[in-house]
Amino acid sequence: MAAVLQQEEVVIVGAGIAGLATSVALHRLGIRSLVLESAPSLRVTGFALATWTNAWKALDALGLGDALRQQHKLIDGVVLASTITEQTSAEVPFSGNGHEARCVQRKLLLEAMEKELPEGTIRYSSNVVSMEDSGSDSGCLVKSLHLSDGTVIKTKVLIGCDGVNSMVAKWLGFSKAAFTGRSAVRSVAIFPQGHEFVSKFLLFVGKGFRAGCIACDDKTLYWFFTWTPSTQEKDLQDNPAKLKEFVLSKLQNTPDMKKVVENTETERIMSSPLRYRRPWEVLMGNISKGNVCVAGDALHPMTPDIGQGGCSALEDGVTLGRCLAEALKKHSSGMGSAEIDKEESKRIEAALSKYAKERRWRSFELIATSYLVGRVQQSEGKIGTFVRDHVLAKFLAGLLLKRAEFDCGKLSSY
Repeated sequence: MAAVLQQEEVVIVGAGIAGLATSVALHRLGIRSLVLESAPSLRVTGFALATWTNAWKALDALGLGDALRQQHKLIDGVVLASTITEQTSAEVPFSGNGHEARCVQRKLLLEAMEKELPEGTIRYSSNVVSMEDSGSDSGCLVKSLHLSDGTVIKTKVLIGCDGVNSMVAKWLGFSKAAFTGRSAVRSVAIFPQGHEFVSKFLLFVGKGFRAGCIACDDKTLYWFFTWTPSTQEKDLQDNPAKLKEFVLSKLQNTPDMKKVVENTETERIMSSPLRYRRPWEVLMGNISKGNVCVAGDALHPMTPDIGQGGCSALEDGVTLGRCLAEALKKHSSGMGSAEIDKEESKRIEAALSKYAKERRWRSFELIATSYLVGRVQQSEGKIGTFVRDHVLAKFLAGLLLKRAEFDCGKLSSY
């Protein structure tokens, strides 16, 4: 079968949060993009995500905030409790300090972004198997993407939003995301008649584990459990029923959380190892190179301990859309076509470099904070748990809000 050749201006690999946010941002600014997704439909693995103040600023910039607010419950604050002391270690209210937090169902977020895009923007079942430089067309640098069905796509701009195992990140020189040694169990509990849980983020820390639950709406509660599995416990990760039993055995002193897990359907429970990009790699690596860049988990995979993975992906989308649109919408005058193409290539490279500069330190900060908070809150030794529960509790809870005090800005800088 002969290869089908296609030309595009902007290609985004991956229809996750970062990929769709970037595509929506570009669409709002009048730039068409093509999103290639290897799955046959939207990926909704992960169930839900905490969306902090910074995420709502990004969603408002994308024009999606108000609709999603109507579907999700406002969270009043975070309560941190120790299963060892069986007492509340810290409580941080959100009201009166300008913060906004909700737990957004991933499916609703992705569907909201998909609906904003013109038909045909997302191409499902499109698996990229390789990429290469194609030299230049009339002076404009292009990348060629080879798909598993034989299609070859040439593009002026390539954006890798292809997750923690990103092929684009590998091309840029990033190493594979590192394993932390920790794992996470995640799920949602559905209460058809409604639940009576408080509108707070309940966070529990124990000997070698951390767990939490948070309401998405009046009927849905998202929960998680992280720990460092032993060799024997690693076998649990492919057995949802045994995972549920294991989690319940650790939550004997947390009746509220235990009730949530007990009301969870076994088939909804999933487990995965936690991975992250070493912070210094983000500081020293190539976030962009020429007409290629990465965003979302392809750039900054992080542990979920401060709930900023999805939030920062939304920030990436707004920032990248703004930088790139400025380059693609600017017109050169008084030049021949070859000169115009060369000038556009320079603008694209400069725009992606600007994006990388804006996101480099922010990504470093979030990855490092997430990793350290998780390690401290998941302490096992007597000294570590004592310091965590009696000295650092309020500080660690406050970091959730501190890292949410960020504004990625509006879409247009004009």
